[in-house]
Parts: sequence; C-alpha cells; structure tokens
Amino acid sequence: MNEMLRQSWWMFAIRGVAALVFGVLAVLWPEITLLVLVAFFAAYAFFVAAAYIAAAVKNRKSDKGWWLVLLLGLVALGAGAVAILHPLVTAIVLVLLMGANAFISGILDIAMAIRLRRETSNKGLLVLTGIVSILFGVLVMVYPGAGAIALVWLVSLHAILTGVLLLSISIALRRTGKPSGGAAPGNRDRLVGA
Repeated sequence: MNEMLRQSWWMFAIRGVAALVFGVLAVLWPEITLLVLVAFFAAYAFFVAAAYIAAAVKNRKSDKGWWLVLLLGLVALGAGAVAILHPLVTAIVLVLLMGANAFISGILDIAMAIRLRRETSNKGLLVLTGIVSILFGVLVMVYPGAGAIALVWLVSLHAILTGVLLLSISIALRRTGKPSGGAAPGNRDRLVGA
C-alpha cells in the first residue's frame, strides 16, 4: 500500500485542493443558500471520489490494500449522489450527510494509516486528518440543529483544515517517491522509512 500511496500522491492533492476550494467558497459566501451549499458539497464529493477510485483501479493488481482506497471513493461518491438526487433536503439532513461522510472518511483514513504503520513516516498526518474528520462528524451529529450560518462556518472550517492536512500529506508522499540525491535506487526505501 505504501508504494501505491507514493505513486498516487495526487489523490490526496486533489482531495486537499477540492476541500480548500469548498471551504474558502463557504467562508466567502456564508449567506449562500442551502442549494448552493449542496452543489459545493456534491462537487467536492465527486472530485474526491474520482481521485480515490482512479488510484484504486490503477493499483488494484499491484497492491493488496487497494480496496480501502476504493471504499473511500465509493463513500464520497455515495454522499455526492445523495446530495445531487435530493437537493432540497433540509439543512439538518444535509449537515448530517456531511457529518456521516466526514465520520466514515475519518475512520477509513485512520485504517489506512494503521495499515501503513510500519511502511512510512507520513502516517501521522493521515491519522490527524482522520481525527479531524471524525471530530467534525461527531460534532455535526451531536448538534445538527445549529443555525445555518454556524453550520456553514463549521463545514468550511473542517474543509479548510482537512484540505491543508491533505495537501501536506500529498507533498510528503511526493517527496518520498523521489530518490534522494546520490542514493542508489536499492537504498531508496530505507531512506524513506519503508
């Protein structure tokens, strides 16, 4: 799985950029209507799904842990589809959907980090991303009736924080995928902590 993540660092970058764009747009327009928020969320979910599913399919023959990445993509795809198919859901249902997506994604991010525990030093950022997502999901499920503006701020804060963490992960994975100057190709894995 470590090699798959090194080769597919871009899936974290796409997810991070999509989260940052979603979060910044929500901050810039806190008074946006629920329908626009649904569209932002659906677009974010579909970008994440496409990145993860593409990475999983690309590495399905070479990596035993490909199914975990595929599962993350399918969760995001399902969340985006529900948001598109039912755009007039109430604010509480939308926020619960976002919370459930964040909660499940957080659990899967931590599961991926656990599978990587001996293979890379980058697992701490993935665990932190999972913890942030789980905390967001729990907060949303515990307080679903908060005001619409508060929900937009909470959603945007989660998206921005997750985006920054995911971009950090992608940068770290991209760096570990490159050989160090002067290192022999056989020694590369030892240098990156694999």
